Amino acid sequence: MGCAFVPAAVPARGRHGLTARQTPTVRPRQVWAGGQPLAAPAHGGRLQATCREAAVKVATADEAAAVPQAVAAAAASSAVPPPSKDLDWATLGFQFRPTNCYVRHTYRDGAWSTTPELVAEPYIKLHIGATALHYGASCFEGLKAFRTADGRVSLFRPDENAKRMASSAARLLIPEVPADLFLSACKAAVRENVEFVPPYGTGGSLYVRPLLFGSGPKIGLSPADEFTFLVLVTPVGDYYAGGPAPVTAIVTTDYDRAAPRGVGHVKCAGNYAADLLPNTLAKRAGYPINLYVDAADQRSVEEFGTSNFVGLIGNTYVTPDSPSVLPSVTNKTLATLAEDAGMVVERRTVDIGEVGEFEEVAACGTAVVITAVTRIVYKGDVITVGAGRGSDPEVVGPRFSDLYKQVRGIQYGEIADPHGWCFDVYDE
Repeated sequence: MGCAFVPAAVPARGRHGLTARQTPTVRPRQVWAGGQPLAAPAHGGRLQATCREAAVKVATADEAAAVPQAVAAAAASSAVPPPSKDLDWATLGFQFRPTNCYVRHTYRDGAWSTTPELVAEPYIKLHIGATALHYGASCFEGLKAFRTADGRVSLFRPDENAKRMASSAARLLIPEVPADLFLSACKAAVRENVEFVPPYGTGGSLYVRPLLFGSGPKIGLSPADEFTFLVLVTPVGDYYAGGPAPVTAIVTTDYDRAAPRGVGHVKCAGNYAADLLPNTLAKRAGYPINLYVDAADQRSVEEFGTSNFVGLIGNTYVTPDSPSVLPSVTNKTLATLAEDAGMVVERRTVDIGEVGEFEEVAACGTAVVITAVTRIVYKGDVITVGAGRGSDPEVVGPRFSDLYKQVRGIQYGEIADPHGWCFDVYDE
Protein backbone atom coordinates (compact mmCIF):
# COMPACT_ATOMS: atom_id res chain seq x y z
CA MET A 1 0.00 0.00 0.00
CA GLY A 2 1.39 3.38 -0.99
CA CYS A 3 1.94 6.33 1.32
CA ALA A 4 2.14 9.83 -0.15
CA PHE A 5 4.12 12.46 1.72
CA VAL A 6 5.69 15.90 1.38
CA PRO A 7 9.49 15.80 1.88
CA ALA A 8 10.91 17.25 5.06
CA ALA A 9 12.68 20.59 4.99
CA VAL A 10 16.05 20.66 6.72
CA PRO A 11 18.26 23.71 7.30
CA ALA A 12 21.27 24.05 5.06
CA ARG A 13 24.67 22.92 6.32
CA GLY A 14 26.92 24.36 3.67
CA ARG A 15 28.14 22.44 0.63
CA HIS A 16 26.59 18.95 0.84
CA GLY A 17 26.29 19.22 4.62
CA LEU A 18 30.03 19.00 5.22
CA THR A 19 30.23 21.81 7.77
CA ALA A 20 29.52 21.50 11.49
CA ARG A 21 26.83 18.96 12.21
CA GLN A 22 23.37 20.20 13.15
CA THR A 23 20.27 18.50 14.46
CA PRO A 24 17.79 18.22 11.57
CA THR A 25 14.50 20.02 11.92
CA VAL A 26 11.50 18.72 10.06
CA ARG A 27 8.51 20.44 8.55
CA PRO A 28 5.34 18.43 9.27
CA ARG A 29 4.61 15.75 6.69
CA GLN A 30 1.43 13.79 6.15
CA VAL A 31 1.24 10.11 5.35
CA TRP A 32 -1.87 8.64 3.78
CA ALA A 33 -3.19 5.10 3.37
CA GLY A 34 -6.65 3.99 2.38
CA GLY A 35 -7.59 7.61 1.76
CA GLN A 36 -6.99 8.63 5.38
CA PRO A 37 -4.05 10.15 7.26
CA LEU A 38 -1.89 7.99 9.50
CA ALA A 39 -0.03 8.94 12.66
CA ALA A 40 3.74 9.04 12.43
CA PRO A 41 6.13 7.58 15.02
CA ALA A 42 8.00 10.01 17.22
CA HIS A 43 11.59 9.38 16.20
CA GLY A 44 13.38 11.93 14.12
CA GLY A 45 10.36 12.83 12.01
CA ARG A 46 10.65 9.63 9.98
CA LEU A 47 7.63 7.62 8.85
CA GLN A 48 8.96 4.12 8.34
CA ALA A 49 6.95 2.55 11.18
CA THR A 50 3.85 4.19 9.75
CA CYS A 51 4.54 2.76 6.30
CA ARG A 52 5.17 -0.67 7.79
CA GLU A 53 1.83 -0.60 9.61
CA ALA A 54 -0.15 1.16 6.87
CA ALA A 55 -1.95 -1.98 5.79
CA VAL A 56 -3.33 -2.70 9.26
CA LYS A 57 -3.99 0.69 10.87
CA VAL A 58 -5.88 3.83 9.88
CA ALA A 59 -5.40 6.75 12.24
CA THR A 60 -8.22 8.69 13.80
CA ALA A 61 -8.58 12.41 13.12
CA ASP A 62 -7.14 13.18 16.58
CA GLU A 63 -4.09 10.97 15.92
CA ALA A 64 -3.53 12.62 12.55
CA ALA A 65 -3.77 16.06 14.11
CA ALA A 66 -1.07 15.08 16.62
CA VAL A 67 1.42 14.13 13.90
CA PRO A 68 2.97 17.60 13.32
CA GLN A 69 3.59 18.17 17.03
CA ALA A 70 5.06 14.70 17.55
CA VAL A 71 7.28 14.98 14.51
CA ALA A 72 8.52 18.44 15.39
CA ALA A 73 9.21 17.51 19.02
CA ALA A 74 11.12 14.38 18.05
CA ALA A 75 13.17 16.19 15.43
CA ALA A 76 14.06 18.98 17.84
CA SER A 77 15.29 16.54 20.48
CA SER A 78 17.20 13.98 18.41
CA ALA A 79 20.08 13.78 15.99
CA VAL A 80 20.37 11.31 13.11
CA PRO A 81 18.52 8.18 14.30
CA PRO A 82 20.81 5.30 15.29
CA PRO A 83 21.16 1.93 13.54
CA SER A 84 18.69 -0.82 14.34
CA LYS A 85 19.58 -3.16 17.19
CA ASP A 86 17.76 -6.04 15.50
CA LEU A 87 20.35 -6.78 12.82
CA ASP A 88 23.63 -8.63 13.12
CA TRP A 89 25.75 -6.04 11.33
CA ALA A 90 28.81 -8.31 11.27
CA THR A 91 27.11 -10.92 9.07
CA LEU A 92 25.17 -8.83 6.56
CA GLY A 93 26.88 -9.99 3.38
CA PHE A 94 25.80 -8.61 0.00
CA GLN A 95 22.18 -9.66 -0.45
CA PHE A 96 18.68 -8.21 -0.44
CA ARG A 97 17.18 -7.59 2.99
CA PRO A 98 13.73 -6.09 3.59
CA THR A 99 13.47 -2.51 4.83
CA ASN A 100 10.60 -0.16 5.68
CA CYS A 101 9.61 1.13 2.28
CA TYR A 102 10.74 2.34 -1.11
CA VAL A 103 10.17 5.68 -2.85
CA ARG A 104 8.15 5.90 -6.07
CA HIS A 105 7.41 8.55 -8.71
CA THR A 106 5.24 8.08 -11.80
CA TYR A 107 5.41 9.71 -15.23
CA ARG A 108 1.99 10.36 -16.78
CA ASP A 109 0.61 12.94 -19.20
CA GLY A 110 4.06 14.26 -20.03
CA ALA A 111 5.32 14.97 -16.50
CA TRP A 112 6.81 13.28 -13.45
CA SER A 113 4.84 13.31 -10.21
CA THR A 114 6.38 15.81 -7.82
CA THR A 115 5.20 14.24 -4.56
CA PRO A 116 6.95 10.96 -3.81
CA GLU A 117 5.11 7.91 -2.56
CA LEU A 118 6.48 5.75 0.24
CA VAL A 119 5.48 2.18 -0.51
CA ALA A 120 5.72 -0.37 2.28
CA GLU A 121 4.88 -3.50 0.32
CA PRO A 122 7.93 -4.81 -1.61
CA TYR A 123 5.90 -5.66 -4.71
CA ILE A 124 4.84 -3.81 -7.86
CA LYS A 125 1.43 -4.06 -9.49
CA LEU A 126 2.30 -3.89 -13.18
CA HIS A 127 0.25 -3.97 -16.38
CA ILE A 128 0.77 -7.17 -18.37
CA GLY A 129 1.54 -5.05 -21.43
CA ALA A 130 4.26 -2.97 -19.73
CA THR A 131 7.14 -2.21 -22.08
CA ALA A 132 9.64 -3.17 -19.35
CA LEU A 133 8.35 -6.74 -19.59
CA HIS A 134 8.06 -7.02 -23.37
CA TYR A 135 10.83 -4.83 -24.73
CA GLY A 136 13.30 -4.42 -21.87
CA ALA A 137 12.56 -0.71 -21.37
CA SER A 138 14.38 -0.62 -18.05
CA CYS A 139 17.54 0.90 -16.61
CA PHE A 140 18.93 1.27 -13.12
CA GLU A 141 21.69 2.70 -10.96
CA GLY A 142 23.66 1.64 -7.90
CA LEU A 143 25.14 3.84 -5.18
CA LYS A 144 25.65 3.77 -1.43
CA ALA A 145 24.89 5.70 1.75
CA PHE A 146 27.31 5.66 4.67
CA ARG A 147 27.31 6.49 8.37
CA THR A 148 30.32 8.74 8.82
CA ALA A 149 32.85 9.14 11.59
CA ASP A 150 31.13 12.31 12.84
CA GLY A 151 27.63 10.83 12.89
CA ARG A 152 26.25 12.05 9.56
CA VAL A 153 24.63 9.86 6.90
CA SER A 154 25.76 10.70 3.39
CA LEU A 155 25.34 9.51 -0.19
CA PHE A 156 28.44 9.11 -2.34
CA ARG A 157 28.33 10.96 -5.68
CA PRO A 158 24.58 10.64 -6.42
CA ASP A 159 24.85 13.51 -8.90
CA GLU A 160 26.97 11.30 -11.16
CA ASN A 161 24.42 8.50 -10.95
CA ALA A 162 21.69 10.97 -11.91
CA LYS A 163 23.66 11.96 -15.02
CA ARG A 164 24.26 8.36 -16.01
CA MET A 165 20.61 7.40 -15.55
CA ALA A 166 19.67 10.35 -17.77
CA SER A 167 22.02 8.98 -20.45
CA SER A 168 20.50 5.51 -20.15
CA ALA A 169 16.99 6.92 -20.34
CA ALA A 170 17.77 8.90 -23.49
CA ARG A 171 19.09 5.78 -25.23
CA LEU A 172 15.94 3.81 -24.34
CA LEU A 173 13.46 6.63 -25.11
CA ILE A 174 12.45 6.91 -21.47
CA PRO A 175 11.69 10.39 -20.06
CA GLU A 176 14.65 11.74 -18.12
CA VAL A 177 14.34 11.87 -14.34
CA PRO A 178 15.39 15.43 -13.42
CA ALA A 179 18.58 15.50 -11.35
CA ASP A 180 16.90 17.27 -8.41
CA LEU A 181 14.08 14.71 -8.34
CA PHE A 182 16.61 11.86 -8.54
CA LEU A 183 18.59 13.27 -5.62
CA SER A 184 15.57 14.04 -3.45
CA ALA A 185 14.18 10.53 -4.03
CA CYS A 186 17.49 8.93 -3.05
CA LYS A 187 17.72 11.07 0.08
CA ALA A 188 14.12 10.31 1.02
CA ALA A 189 14.68 6.56 0.59
CA VAL A 190 17.70 6.70 2.91
CA ARG A 191 15.99 8.90 5.51
CA GLU A 192 12.91 6.69 5.67
CA ASN A 193 15.12 3.64 6.18
CA VAL A 194 17.93 5.30 8.11
CA GLU A 195 18.02 2.69 10.88
CA PHE A 196 19.19 0.23 8.21
CA VAL A 197 22.34 2.24 7.49
CA PRO A 198 25.03 0.09 9.16
CA PRO A 199 26.95 1.54 12.11
CA TYR A 200 30.17 3.38 11.45
CA GLY A 201 33.11 1.07 11.90
CA THR A 202 31.43 -2.10 10.59
CA GLY A 203 32.49 -1.52 6.99
CA GLY A 204 28.84 -1.75 5.90
CA SER A 205 26.66 0.64 3.94
CA LEU A 206 23.13 1.10 2.68
CA TYR A 207 22.96 0.06 -0.96
CA VAL A 208 20.69 2.38 -2.95
CA ARG A 209 19.10 1.10 -6.16
CA PRO A 210 17.23 3.62 -8.35
CA LEU A 211 15.15 1.84 -11.00
CA LEU A 212 13.43 3.37 -14.04
CA PHE A 213 11.16 1.41 -16.38
CA GLY A 214 8.26 1.50 -18.81
CA SER A 215 5.13 0.62 -16.84
CA GLY A 216 2.53 1.57 -19.45
CA PRO A 217 1.20 -0.99 -21.97
CA LYS A 218 2.31 -1.20 -25.61
CA ILE A 219 2.03 -4.24 -27.85
CA GLY A 220 3.70 -2.65 -30.86
CA LEU A 221 7.33 -1.61 -30.49
CA SER A 222 7.09 1.97 -29.25
CA PRO A 223 7.77 3.91 -26.02
CA ALA A 224 5.25 3.60 -23.22
CA ASP A 225 2.94 6.41 -22.13
CA GLU A 226 3.64 5.74 -18.46
CA PHE A 227 6.92 5.19 -16.65
CA THR A 228 7.86 4.40 -13.06
CA PHE A 229 10.90 5.61 -11.16
CA LEU A 230 11.56 4.05 -7.79
CA VAL A 231 14.38 3.92 -5.26
CA LEU A 232 14.82 0.91 -3.02
CA VAL A 233 17.50 0.39 -0.37
CA THR A 234 18.99 -2.56 1.45
CA PRO A 235 21.81 -2.83 4.01
CA VAL A 236 24.97 -4.59 2.88
CA GLY A 237 28.12 -5.60 4.68
CA ASP A 238 31.76 -5.07 3.82
CA TYR A 239 32.31 -6.93 0.55
CA TYR A 240 35.79 -7.86 1.78
CA ALA A 241 35.22 -8.73 5.41
CA GLY A 242 38.77 -10.00 5.73
CA GLY A 243 40.27 -7.25 3.59
CA PRO A 244 40.68 -7.07 -0.21
CA ALA A 245 42.28 -10.10 -1.81
CA PRO A 246 43.45 -10.59 -5.42
CA VAL A 247 41.54 -12.85 -7.82
CA THR A 248 42.05 -14.60 -11.14
CA ALA A 249 39.73 -13.61 -14.00
CA ILE A 250 38.89 -15.44 -17.21
CA VAL A 251 38.32 -13.78 -20.57
CA THR A 252 34.91 -14.65 -22.00
CA THR A 253 35.36 -15.43 -25.71
CA ASP A 254 32.21 -17.46 -26.44
CA TYR A 255 29.93 -14.51 -25.70
CA ASP A 256 30.01 -10.75 -26.21
CA ARG A 257 28.88 -8.28 -23.57
CA ALA A 258 27.84 -5.59 -26.04
CA ALA A 259 27.90 -4.85 -29.76
CA PRO A 260 29.57 -1.81 -31.30
CA ARG A 261 27.07 1.07 -31.45
CA GLY A 262 24.78 -0.93 -29.14
CA VAL A 263 23.81 -0.24 -25.53
CA GLY A 264 27.00 -1.22 -23.69
CA HIS A 265 27.58 2.39 -22.66
CA VAL A 266 24.32 2.65 -20.70
CA LYS A 267 23.09 0.82 -17.64
CA CYS A 268 20.09 -0.96 -19.11
CA ALA A 269 18.82 -4.12 -17.48
CA GLY A 270 19.32 -6.27 -20.57
CA ASN A 271 23.10 -5.86 -20.43
CA TYR A 272 23.18 -7.72 -17.14
CA ALA A 273 20.74 -10.40 -18.27
CA ALA A 274 23.11 -11.11 -21.16
CA ASP A 275 25.98 -11.61 -18.70
CA LEU A 276 24.15 -14.07 -16.44
CA LEU A 277 25.15 -17.16 -18.41
CA PRO A 278 28.83 -16.22 -19.08
CA ASN A 279 29.23 -15.01 -15.50
CA THR A 280 27.75 -18.22 -14.11
CA LEU A 281 29.92 -20.39 -16.36
CA ALA A 282 33.02 -18.49 -15.22
CA LYS A 283 32.15 -19.03 -11.56
CA ARG A 284 31.50 -22.73 -12.13
CA ALA A 285 34.96 -22.96 -13.67
CA GLY A 286 36.44 -21.38 -10.55
CA TYR A 287 36.85 -17.77 -11.69
CA PRO A 288 35.12 -15.10 -9.54
CA ILE A 289 34.90 -12.61 -12.41
CA ASN A 290 34.99 -12.65 -16.19
CA LEU A 291 36.52 -10.13 -18.60
CA TYR A 292 35.10 -9.14 -21.97
CA VAL A 293 37.07 -8.14 -25.05
CA ASP A 294 35.68 -6.36 -28.11
CA ALA A 295 33.19 -8.20 -30.30
CA ALA A 296 35.07 -7.53 -33.56
CA ASP A 297 38.48 -9.15 -33.05
CA GLN A 298 38.45 -10.25 -29.37
CA ARG A 299 41.71 -8.43 -28.68
CA SER A 300 40.80 -5.06 -27.19
CA VAL A 301 39.92 -5.14 -23.49
CA GLU A 302 36.49 -3.70 -22.69
CA GLU A 303 35.35 -4.41 -19.15
CA PHE A 304 34.71 -7.07 -16.56
CA GLY A 305 31.23 -8.52 -16.30
CA THR A 306 29.97 -5.94 -13.80
CA SER A 307 32.99 -3.65 -13.39
CA ASN A 308 35.35 -1.41 -15.34
CA PHE A 309 38.93 -2.45 -16.14
CA VAL A 310 41.72 -0.25 -14.79
CA GLY A 311 45.48 -0.74 -14.84
CA LEU A 312 48.60 0.98 -13.52
CA ILE A 313 51.91 1.13 -15.36
CA GLY A 314 54.69 3.50 -14.35
CA ASN A 315 53.07 6.79 -13.42
CA THR A 316 50.03 6.16 -15.61
CA TYR A 317 46.48 5.14 -14.78
CA VAL A 318 44.96 3.38 -17.81
CA THR A 319 41.35 2.47 -18.59
CA PRO A 320 39.89 1.33 -21.94
CA ASP A 321 38.38 3.91 -24.26
CA SER A 322 35.48 2.08 -25.91
CA PRO A 323 31.97 3.21 -26.84
CA SER A 324 30.71 -0.15 -25.53
CA VAL A 325 31.95 0.38 -21.97
CA LEU A 326 29.70 1.72 -19.21
CA PRO A 327 31.16 4.92 -17.67
CA SER A 328 31.82 3.92 -14.06
CA VAL A 329 31.38 6.41 -11.23
CA THR A 330 33.97 4.47 -9.24
CA ASN A 331 36.42 4.56 -12.16
CA LYS A 332 35.90 8.30 -12.46
CA THR A 333 36.55 8.65 -8.73
CA LEU A 334 39.74 6.59 -8.82
CA ALA A 335 41.02 8.46 -11.88
CA THR A 336 40.50 11.81 -10.14
CA LEU A 337 42.37 10.61 -7.04
CA ALA A 338 45.16 9.26 -9.26
CA GLU A 339 45.46 12.69 -10.90
CA ASP A 340 45.48 14.30 -7.46
CA ALA A 341 48.47 12.10 -6.66
CA GLY A 342 50.31 13.30 -9.75
CA MET A 343 49.55 10.38 -12.04
CA VAL A 344 48.68 10.66 -15.73
CA VAL A 345 45.26 9.27 -16.69
CA GLU A 346 44.95 7.63 -20.11
CA ARG A 347 41.74 6.44 -21.73
CA ARG A 348 42.85 4.40 -24.71
CA THR A 349 42.66 1.05 -26.46
CA VAL A 350 44.16 -1.74 -24.34
CA ASP A 351 45.23 -4.88 -26.18
CA ILE A 352 44.89 -8.12 -24.24
CA GLY A 353 48.54 -8.83 -25.04
CA GLU A 354 49.77 -5.87 -22.98
CA VAL A 355 47.83 -6.73 -19.83
CA GLY A 356 50.81 -8.59 -18.40
CA GLU A 357 52.88 -5.43 -18.70
CA PHE A 358 50.73 -3.59 -16.17
CA GLU A 359 52.09 -3.48 -12.65
CA GLU A 360 48.59 -3.61 -11.18
CA VAL A 361 45.16 -4.39 -12.64
CA ALA A 362 41.77 -4.09 -10.96
CA ALA A 363 38.05 -4.33 -11.53
CA CYS A 364 36.27 -1.32 -10.05
CA GLY A 365 32.63 -0.74 -9.17
CA THR A 366 30.18 0.43 -6.52
CA ALA A 367 29.89 -2.86 -4.65
CA VAL A 368 33.61 -3.42 -4.04
CA VAL A 369 35.39 -0.18 -5.05
CA ILE A 370 38.37 -2.27 -6.20
CA THR A 371 38.97 -5.97 -6.84
CA ALA A 372 42.64 -6.59 -7.58
CA VAL A 373 43.13 -8.96 -10.54
CA THR A 374 46.59 -10.53 -10.64
CA ARG A 375 46.02 -13.32 -13.18
CA ILE A 376 43.89 -13.42 -16.32
CA VAL A 377 43.17 -16.58 -18.33
CA TYR A 378 42.88 -15.92 -22.06
CA LYS A 379 42.19 -18.82 -24.45
CA GLY A 380 43.87 -21.24 -22.08
CA ASP A 381 46.95 -19.12 -21.38
CA VAL A 382 47.51 -17.55 -17.96
CA ILE A 383 48.60 -13.92 -18.03
CA THR A 384 50.29 -12.87 -14.80
CA VAL A 385 49.95 -9.15 -14.14
CA GLY A 386 53.28 -7.48 -13.46
CA ALA A 387 55.35 -10.53 -14.40
CA GLY A 388 58.97 -9.40 -14.54
CA ARG A 389 58.13 -6.12 -12.79
CA GLY A 390 58.37 -7.39 -9.24
CA SER A 391 54.60 -7.56 -8.65
CA ASP A 392 53.41 -10.25 -6.23
CA PRO A 393 50.30 -12.00 -7.64
CA GLU A 394 49.28 -13.11 -4.14
CA VAL A 395 48.72 -9.63 -2.74
CA VAL A 396 46.87 -6.45 -3.68
CA GLY A 397 49.27 -3.95 -5.27
CA PRO A 398 50.32 -0.99 -3.10
CA ARG A 399 48.91 1.79 -5.26
CA PHE A 400 45.47 0.29 -5.78
CA SER A 401 45.46 -0.54 -2.09
CA ASP A 402 46.14 3.13 -1.36
CA LEU A 403 43.44 4.33 -3.77
CA TYR A 404 40.97 1.90 -2.19
CA LYS A 405 41.72 3.28 1.28
CA GLN A 406 41.32 6.86 0.04
CA VAL A 407 37.88 6.19 -1.43
CA ARG A 408 36.71 4.40 1.70
CA GLY A 409 38.15 7.14 3.88
CA ILE A 410 36.19 9.80 2.01
CA GLN A 411 32.99 7.73 2.05
CA TYR A 412 33.16 7.26 5.82
CA GLY A 413 34.19 10.85 6.53
CA GLU A 414 37.57 9.82 7.88
CA ILE A 415 39.57 12.02 5.53
CA ALA A 416 38.88 15.27 3.69
CA ASP A 417 36.44 15.35 0.77
CA PRO A 418 38.05 18.07 -1.40
CA HIS A 419 35.84 17.41 -4.42
CA GLY A 420 32.51 17.56 -2.56
CA TRP A 421 31.50 13.99 -3.38
CA CYS A 422 29.54 13.29 -0.18
CA PHE A 423 25.93 14.52 0.03
CA ASP A 424 24.35 14.68 3.50
CA VAL A 425 20.89 13.07 3.29
CA TYR A 426 19.48 15.61 5.78
CA ASP A 427 20.74 18.57 3.80
CA GLU A 428 18.03 19.86 1.46
